[in-house]
Amino acid sequence: MNRTAQPEDEHSRAARAADAFHQLYGASPDGVWAAPGRVNLIGEHTDYNDGFALPMALPQTTLLAARARTDGRLRLHSAQGDGRITDLVVADLAPGVVTGWTSYPAGVLWALAGAGYGIGGADLHFDSTVPTGAGLSSSAALECAVAVAYDELYRLALTGPELARIAQRAENGFAGVPCGIMDQMASVCCTAEAALHLDARSPESHRQVPFDLLGQGLRLLVIDTRVTHDLGDGAYASLRAGCERAAALLGLPALRDLPAAELPRALRALPAELAPLVRHVVTENARVGEAVSRLEEGDAAALGPILTAGHASLRDDYRVSCPETDLVVTAALAAGAPGARMTGGGFGGSVIALVEAGRQDAVGRSVTEAFAAAGHRPPHILEATPAAGARRLVL
Repeated sequence: MNRTAQPEDEHSRAARAADAFHQLYGASPDGVWAAPGRVNLIGEHTDYNDGFALPMALPQTTLLAARARTDGRLRLHSAQGDGRITDLVVADLAPGVVTGWTSYPAGVLWALAGAGYGIGGADLHFDSTVPTGAGLSSSAALECAVAVAYDELYRLALTGPELARIAQRAENGFAGVPCGIMDQMASVCCTAEAALHLDARSPESHRQVPFDLLGQGLRLLVIDTRVTHDLGDGAYASLRAGCERAAALLGLPALRDLPAAELPRALRALPAELAPLVRHVVTENARVGEAVSRLEEGDAAALGPILTAGHASLRDDYRVSCPETDLVVTAALAAGAPGARMTGGGFGGSVIALVEAGRQDAVGRSVTEAFAAAGHRPPHILEATPAAGARRLVL
């Protein structure tokens, strides 16, 4: 089984990031911050419909060593990049001016300035263990690392949800991805050993739901199909536009306002191409509520059928799955996993599989063998535990 190595000690990584910063910029950083990637247990494509989601943060993080500047310049470097330092002027930041990975951190400064916060420049060095293109919110981790660092560097005193909104604004308005707020809320506000029950209409009312995987004899595998996705390519925006059109036709502020009992009537009233989108959103919101209830009862194993039902809805109604993610789900279930589903925006990325302790290798082997038989590259597999959200690290 091609299992991805677990993250090394975070404080060792932080010390290495601080050393790299000194070599790059000739001075020590003011601090090192971490922001995690995330997996979403259930509640996919619901956040931009003002709905509900249940994400958890991953141990994999983007580290940011940062130092404030007084001359209005922004310099960015990534340990995963091409070695070059990108040099920008904060006052010149505007959508379309910056492209590639640097648009995500630069967009945070643009969003903060647009919200009226007095900020300046900085030297930034990133080092990330969040896989890119795997549906694990590597972009949100970049944004949220910058947001929490700037909150301290410039004494902004923003709340977690306020920082998440700034990061979302950066991705929507600067990087051009019309995502909801779930990824950024998960990266900023999650806590260890819990999942985040998010109401996207009212992020401030989020709450932590205990998610005791290990204590209940369970494990969560994250299986990266290695099929990369690009949510800025238009498909994501088209789905969101379809949902907004359906809500308007139904006379609703958002699809979250359609009660499940009224779903059959609504489906009959909608154009054929919009009905499946609405069915997914309404039933997915209900699955989030059911999952929260099961976790609060201490029955994490009951998540299995909920996950599998969510995948079927994403595959058949929302149509954002792909042959590789479908194959992972099929192979995991065949090997005895209680449940599995695609996670993230879709069009590739990762699958989560809930497995009984001791069955990780059997499930991973089943998936890997199925991929080999189909001629696919071996997937990357890691075990996930609910981790803490964005924070400053002590060197």
